[in-house]
Amino acid sequence: MSSVTRGISFHESLFYSLHRLVDAAVIVCTVRFAIQYTSEARLPELLTVSAASILTYHVVAELSGLYRSWRGTRLRREISCVLLTWAYTVPVLLGVGLFAQVNGRFSYTSKLTWILLTPAAILAVRILLRKSLQRLRLNGFNNRRFAICGLNELGVQLAHNVQRAPELGLRLAGFFDDRPQHRTTKLPTHVGQHLGDLEELVHRARRGDFDIIYITFPMRAEERIRNLLAKLGDTTASVYIVPDFFVFQLLHARWTNINGLPAVSVFENPLYGVNGLLKRTADLVFGSLLLAAVALPMLLIAALVKFSSRGPVFFRQRRYGLDGREILVWKFRTMTCCDDGSHVRQATRYDKRITRIGQLLRRTSLDELPQLFNVLGGSMSLVGPRPHASAHNEQYRSLIDGYMLRHKVKPGITGLAQVNGYRGETETLDKMQNRINCDHQYIREWSLWMDTKILFRTLAVVLTQRNAY
Repeated sequence: MSSVTRGISFHESLFYSLHRLVDAAVIVCTVRFAIQYTSEARLPELLTVSAASILTYHVVAELSGLYRSWRGTRLRREISCVLLTWAYTVPVLLGVGLFAQVNGRFSYTSKLTWILLTPAAILAVRILLRKSLQRLRLNGFNNRRFAICGLNELGVQLAHNVQRAPELGLRLAGFFDDRPQHRTTKLPTHVGQHLGDLEELVHRARRGDFDIIYITFPMRAEERIRNLLAKLGDTTASVYIVPDFFVFQLLHARWTNINGLPAVSVFENPLYGVNGLLKRTADLVFGSLLLAAVALPMLLIAALVKFSSRGPVFFRQRRYGLDGREILVWKFRTMTCCDDGSHVRQATRYDKRITRIGQLLRRTSLDELPQLFNVLGGSMSLVGPRPHASAHNEQYRSLIDGYMLRHKVKPGITGLAQVNGYRGETETLDKMQNRINCDHQYIREWSLWMDTKILFRTLAVVLTQRNAY
């Protein structure tokens, strides 16, 4: 798929090496600054801690993919990767230090300064390097000329995306396509020019006119792509195929490798590997803190439920969890009945089945507090698509395309749909469709920062009591 890229690879390897050297220098400086708070620390300690930190950080960085090209990637993605790399480096170093019985040689102030200052300094230097490189590219340095093979909607969209990000340092030479005009997309004048057919593209590529060639032919044009790649193999341009996956509803697409055979996911769980571990850790930590904070109010609520109406304190309902597996979701009982069969009627405004205490609990969402047990048990998360009754899942999965994809992640006590106003009764199909759209968006764009924002927004939603009954 790709061709020989001697000059480009050489320059990129130098840039990545520079990043490694800069990170190593930053680590040495932060260690030197931190150990000043330990009076007994000397040069041997400085060298030992610096070497161990650099080695561990670089090993973890290889696993996290930190030292790769961030060209065209949003800054927050790079920041997240740096913080993630350091978050795994620190426990390893502290664990080794504990085993070697050297942690006690350093004061708490030194260790805390080292833990907090190092990632801040690495991020500051990386942001400075990124901004400097972007400024150089805007001024014409480190630019690359690229051509687009395929005068179609995808090719025009690619050109638009590059135009909106001049800091990428990519300069469009033009489009190439040998199809008749009626089979190609009309090219806006401000985007670029149609410079010729595929033979002209190959001729110019052999002459070294392009650094990068993007092929945007549809996937069904396999034979044309194969023939073109055979000819471009005689050039030094980097060649990329931009698949027209936009025709599908992608849900956290990612590349994988099956014993040397590349594959791309269309529907996938974003919480695999490190991301899954981070989210589970956050659920355990914050779920435990929340449970400790609301333990006494929960005891009071349990007493009110028990003595205000006949029936159990808790209501456990069968719902779908991760990958569609059935789970039992805990709630405080708020109704005189406990529907959990093949037909479950949603609660409506002024529903006579809701008890007087239940009305208060539902308006304030306090009936959801027992789901913290689900979170700690691992069947739910603090944030995720709200679990629906199993009967409702069977009803809507046949009415809404992609409905079951919401189960690619664990259900949550709160979610993106709820903070966007799509909570409560879904008496129309459009309301449920909006909720599912939010669930899909959450899965595509998940991050710990998104979870944090949703949790804070949930507090505001609960206080305003929108659509809660």
